[in-house]
Amino acid sequence: MNLSFLLYVVPILGVVGLLFTYLKSAWVSKQDAGEEKMQEIAGNIARGAMAFLKAEYKVLAYFVVITGLLLFFLSQTNEKSHPLIVFAFVVGAVFSAIAGFIGMRIATKANVRTAQAARSSLAQALKVSFTGGSVMGTGVAGLAVLGLGSLFILFMALFVKDGNVNGESMEIALEVLTGFSLGAESIALFARVGGGIYTKAADVGADLVGKVEAGIPEDDPRNPATIADNVGDNVGDVAGMGADLFGSYVATILATMVLGREIKSADAVGGIAPILLPMLIAGIGIIFSIVGMLFVRISKEDGNVQGALNIGNWASIVLTAIASFFVIQLVMPAQMSIRGEVFTSMGVFWSVAIGLLVGALMSWITEYYTSMGRRPVLSIIKKSGTGHATNVIGGLAVGMESTALPIIILAAGIVSSYYFAGLYGVAIAAAGMMATTAMQLAIDAFGPIADNAGGIAEMAGLEENVRKKTDVLDAVGNTTAAVGKGFAIASAALTSLALFAAFMGTAGIEVIDISNAKVLAGLFVGGMIPFIFSSLAINAVGKAAMDMVNEVRRQFREIKGIMEGKARPEYEKCVAISTRAAIREMLLPGAIALIVPAVTGFVFGAEVLGGLLAGITVSGVLMAMFQSNAGGAWDNAKKSFEKGVVIDGQTYYKKSEPHKASVTGDTVGDPFKDTSGPSMNILIKLTSIVALVIAPYIAKPKTFIKTSQNTETSKMIVQKQNKS
Repeated sequence: MNLSFLLYVVPILGVVGLLFTYLKSAWVSKQDAGEEKMQEIAGNIARGAMAFLKAEYKVLAYFVVITGLLLFFLSQTNEKSHPLIVFAFVVGAVFSAIAGFIGMRIATKANVRTAQAARSSLAQALKVSFTGGSVMGTGVAGLAVLGLGSLFILFMALFVKDGNVNGESMEIALEVLTGFSLGAESIALFARVGGGIYTKAADVGADLVGKVEAGIPEDDPRNPATIADNVGDNVGDVAGMGADLFGSYVATILATMVLGREIKSADAVGGIAPILLPMLIAGIGIIFSIVGMLFVRISKEDGNVQGALNIGNWASIVLTAIASFFVIQLVMPAQMSIRGEVFTSMGVFWSVAIGLLVGALMSWITEYYTSMGRRPVLSIIKKSGTGHATNVIGGLAVGMESTALPIIILAAGIVSSYYFAGLYGVAIAAAGMMATTAMQLAIDAFGPIADNAGGIAEMAGLEENVRKKTDVLDAVGNTTAAVGKGFAIASAALTSLALFAAFMGTAGIEVIDISNAKVLAGLFVGGMIPFIFSSLAINAVGKAAMDMVNEVRRQFREIKGIMEGKARPEYEKCVAISTRAAIREMLLPGAIALIVPAVTGFVFGAEVLGGLLAGITVSGVLMAMFQSNAGGAWDNAKKSFEKGVVIDGQTYYKKSEPHKASVTGDTVGDPFKDTSGPSMNILIKLTSIVALVIAPYIAKPKTFIKTSQNTETSKMIVQKQNKS
């Protein structure tokens, strides 16, 4: 049975995701946006968000043009590349920007409609906010699958005319396709770093001056930074996260495709089943993420919002796993091999299942370390009773502790997926984890929408019960945001490993010898990169926050009647401060991620670059986990005081001394969890993608043997070739 038509099913599945995006976006737009004051506040937030995107994308347009020209000239110097890599790069960059734009547009529509829905019921507020999140999720996944599937069909037609899907023509097609991933991850890095700087500069300014010094609520309309703060929720946690997972999604699929080219497959899809499979799994993941979204609902006012989200998440994971089994059995041959490792189609399925399980476990562990009422957060609350310093110490300790279990699970996932299907198993496990990206993003984007809804309710002076309902959603949203970051970190770790394996194959490296002094030096330099990157990101937040604090203090001092509610604060000046700071400060960290691997590869060679990537990956994953979890735990420790906490037999509420200590901890944790930590994901992926793009230019003669026969003889040949 000829199944070649399945190649064309991939972009169709992407279109299905985008069609769902359109329908749900239209539904959100039709919901009641509330009274005039609510719409005015929401309009200010939307305009601020779009102003930032416009300024950011203008700068990034110059970057795309310059990088495109460099790629064009580079493609002229190697027969294993082609100028069409520039086209793929631009498409990837544009799609990544569109993914962020879709999320921003719907989030700034859904926030005010969620606040209005909360006036009727919690169930309706959840429906509106989660539907807004689902638009983001399916939009990102649909664009990724449509873009990759369509470009692969195009490049197959242009380059693979000899019918040899394992030959150099397919290698060229996939090398050109890496441009799509490079474009996606490049925009994602700037969106994540820029959005993170923006949101935390506003948040820190609003907290330190408004809550601590002036003693007014977080979203009080008298606070000049409150609009910028609400804008920041969108540019950081919506547009930034969307671009981040769009990049992960694309990079994971691409890395698996590159490794799949090495497998000679006697299948019914023209020998491309190992290349096609990750795209098919991503496509069916969209369908079953949509199915899972239908399960997210509550029927009672005291319904379990977190439970509803968990049911939808697990439904999408289980259904995707079941569907993957049948797809794998349909397209993959019974037995294959890659770099001397023999594996079966059933081994491929077990690797996909392991990836899905690792993603779920990583999310669960992140939820444990960052949720209210759990031991880690309670330990920080207790330490808040003895002051600011002990709160900070407690948060740092929780963040460090939180790296242990996830790393053990990741290590177990790597070893077990390799056992079942070699390096292809590790890559397809990452693809399995990313299959439900649409659902993961929907859950994540729901959080900032609910947070904005609470802010609008506060600023518009809505009834107290409205704010209580939005607070229920916001509390869950804080946890889902932390869980989303945990998922993004886990996906980045497995994705970078898949990209690393693909880079080694393309560069012709069999092993990376750390006893080689240059390689060892590269390893140490790579381990340092995430630290200097984090320093730049956190310092950027600090600089911007100082400007914000000074501006808010100036307005409180100079604008008469602002504290009495008789004068309108100059919100737009705070928005402008965050925008300028984000655009200015995002450039240097982004340049490091792009330039360092390129210079290392061309100057010192492929093996030293491999050492650099290993150092960046290990150090970056640990830094991402530590910073994201510490920040999330600090945040929920602070929020716990809103309902009152018991420390040594005494109950403390907001404005108490322990609460002020918790605000300090949250202020430290903000750039950790929303700027530096999430940016680590893109740093480790982008450096690996840059390495994969330049691999043909620095490649050694390939020495690994693709057949599984006579493995010992193959190893001896490899050793002799390496010595020579």
